[in-house]
Amino acid sequence: MTATEPAISVVPANEASWEDLQTIFGTRGETSRCQCQRYKLRPREAFASFPAEERAHRLRQQTDCGHPESGTTSGLVAYLNTQPVGWCAVEPRTAYASLLRSYRVPWADRAEDKTDDSVWAVTCFVTRVGFRKRGVSRALARAAVDFARERGARAIEGFPITTKNVILEELHVGTEGVFADAGFTEVSRPTPRRVVMRVDF
Repeated sequence: MTATEPAISVVPANEASWEDLQTIFGTRGETSRCQCQRYKLRPREAFASFPAEERAHRLRQQTDCGHPESGTTSGLVAYLNTQPVGWCAVEPRTAYASLLRSYRVPWADRAEDKTDDSVWAVTCFVTRVGFRKRGVSRALARAAVDFARERGARAIEGFPITTKNVILEELHVGTEGVFADAGFTEVSRPTPRRVVMRVDF
């Protein structure tokens, strides 16, 4: 799968190496600590209860990096020329246990079946330091739409933050513009700073 952004290609994470994914996540900061587990926390789990190494172990299992023959993975990896530059978490919405259990943003004022695994979700973007503002997130969002559609999703959602009064740490969920460019449209605005956007197939 190749995104339309010049020189940016996007592949399912199982077709990328674990080393490439960890290059994107880096060795410092929130991304390296989280290892994309924020929305995967199990009941009564908190980041303080298990180390970053365990989070990385879980991510490695979820992505199945380095196994191109695998039929499952939890996201996409972007390359700019041959450099690993970006990550996008995209799976059936039911894969995000903490999202289903603890967060009001996807559900406020909507009659949604939380157990419907035909609705997919994009929950996180990471762009490698040094490669930002080059269209990496936009390429990943467009690729996520195709990825979900090809795997039988009937819809895909994102939960971006508005760019007004943005807190840098919250940008991992993406912005309205990134999702709009990928064909998502707003379906609700549960808070002044968060939007639910969706593509129905």
